[in-house]
Amino acid sequence: MTPIQTQDYSIQFNSDCSTALNAYIKEQSFSNIFILVDSNTYSHCLPKFLEQLETSLTIEIIEIEAGEHHKNIETCLGVWQTLSDLRADRKSLMINLGGGVVTDLGGFVACTYQRGIKFINIPTTLLSMVDASIGGKNGVDLGSIKNQIGIIKTPNMVLIDTDYLNTLSSREMRSGLAEMLKHGLIHNELYYNKLSGLSNLTLEDLDQLIYDSVLIKKDIVEQDPTEQNLRKTLNFGHTLGHAIESFYLNHETKALLHGEAIAIGMILETYLSTALLGFPLEKALKIKENTIKVYGKVAIPKADLAPIMDLMRFDKKNEKGTINFVLLETIGKAKTNCVAPNELIINSFDFYNE
Repeated sequence: MTPIQTQDYSIQFNSDCSTALNAYIKEQSFSNIFILVDSNTYSHCLPKFLEQLETSLTIEIIEIEAGEHHKNIETCLGVWQTLSDLRADRKSLMINLGGGVVTDLGGFVACTYQRGIKFINIPTTLLSMVDASIGGKNGVDLGSIKNQIGIIKTPNMVLIDTDYLNTLSSREMRSGLAEMLKHGLIHNELYYNKLSGLSNLTLEDLDQLIYDSVLIKKDIVEQDPTEQNLRKTLNFGHTLGHAIESFYLNHETKALLHGEAIAIGMILETYLSTALLGFPLEKALKIKENTIKVYGKVAIPKADLAPIMDLMRFDKKNEKGTINFVLLETIGKAKTNCVAPNELIINSFDFYNE
C-alpha cells in the first residue's frame, strides 16, 4: 500500500513498516530506544517487532499494565521515572507498541519528558490503527473522566501492520470497527455502506477499509489540527459514548470497550439528529439495526441515566457550560455545536432500548 504522507509525518503500511523504521533510525542520531508495551503486547507483539528491528543501539523495554483503568498519571509517573533511571535523554526515541492506551499514554509521556523526545506509534489494535494513533492526540484519563489531561502533538511516524490484528479477540476487532463506522457516518455514505456489509468482506477488503479510514481521519485532522471546528466531527457518538464508557468503567459486569460505548453513543446521537436536524428516521432505525446486529444491546436502566448525563459536563467540546453534540444532517454530513435538551437525551435512551 502507498504510504500516506501527512503534513508532519508519514504513515507506513504492512511490509513497508520495518523498512521505513530501520531507515529512519539509521538516518537519525538517536542515543537509545525505548519501547513501551503493555502486558498484552509484550507477549503477543514484541517478539515479532524485535525480529524486524535492525539497530546496534541499546533497546530498553518498558511494560505497563493493560487496560483503560491504567491510562492515568500514576502510570505516567512510573514510565517517566523509568526513563530517567535508564538515562533517557533528548536524543532518545520512544516507540509505542500497542493499542490506544499505549499510544495515547506513550505519546503524552514522550511529549513531556525533558520537554519532548521523538516518538513513533505502532498501533496493534484496529481501534488504534484507524483512530488513536493518528492525528496527534496524546493524553490520559483523570479518574474515570476520559482524556482530560493531554496535548496535541503528532508522532514522527506511524506504522500500521495489520498482521498484529491476528492477536486480537473478535470483541476487540468490533471495538475498532465502531470508529470506522463513525468515519463513514460523518464523511462518506458509500464507505459506511461497505462496512455495513461486513460479513461479506475479505481480509484484503479490511486492509483497504483501514487504509480508507486512515485517509478520512488524516484529511479531517489536517484541515483542523487543533479541533476548532471540523475536527470536532470526529467526536460523533462520543459525547454520550464517553459518558457511558466512563460510568461503566469500573463496573464488574458492564465495563465496556471504547468502541462498544461509542456504538451506543452513535445510536443515541443519531436519534438526536432526527429530532433536531431532521435526519431521516428510516435511516436512524437502519443504523440502529445494523449497529445492534454487531454489538448487541446493553441494558441501561433508567437509574443510570442521571449519572451518565452528569458525566457529559466533562466533554471537551463543551463551551461556557453548554454541552455540545456532533449530530448528523445526513449520512456523510455532520454538524458541530448542537445543543439537546435533557428530555430529548432521555428519549434517545428510550429509542436505544426499544
